[in-house]
Amino acid sequence: MRKFSDDRLLVATHNAGKLEEIAHLLEPYGVSVVGAAEMQLGEPEETEDSFVGNARIKAHAAAKATGLPALADDSGLSIEALGGAPGVYTADWAETPEGRDFAMAMAKVHDLLENEQHAKPWRAKFCCTLVIAWPDGHDEVFEGIAPGEIIWPPRGDQGHGYDPIFLPEGHEISFAEMDRWEKNRISHRADAFAKLVQGCFD
Repeated sequence: MRKFSDDRLLVATHNAGKLEEIAHLLEPYGVSVVGAAEMQLGEPEETEDSFVGNARIKAHAAAKATGLPALADDSGLSIEALGGAPGVYTADWAETPEGRDFAMAMAKVHDLLENEQHAKPWRAKFCCTLVIAWPDGHDEVFEGIAPGEIIWPPRGDQGHGYDPIFLPEGHEISFAEMDRWEKNRISHRADAFAKLVQGCFD
């Protein structure tokens, strides 16, 4: 496991919220964080059929373009009864000509589960894969999950994406009924980040 020894990390995302979350997490280690937008980086095409494959594309492209170590993630929802779908296509299921419509995507999930008469509980998990890549081509991979089940109808207006239909294991409220910090504490991303910190920063 390669330890992180630089003082600057490029996070291959244009999402300001995600950037803030990562910067806060790495603050105790004296690491400053810079985002893809600040470095004027585009988004490479994600052509792999796995979370790790797509995270690797993003991390290595950013490290190569800037000469900085780069961190990228790929994440999504995996539903047991649907053979792991939508998986890497989690965001694609919400695509419309007008933009992303997650209400439509959640309805699609529900319709598939109902039409195929899958027995409840509808087991599911959110998955997050983090890849940290160095300019010399080396990388480290960390995978996190948040197990739970799909519920219907949707509940809550916090969070984003499929959060209103995801009930995390051991909880009685959906991801979308939790405040941001409570969700961040138990999320798939939190699990992956804990492993990243232990592996590369501690």
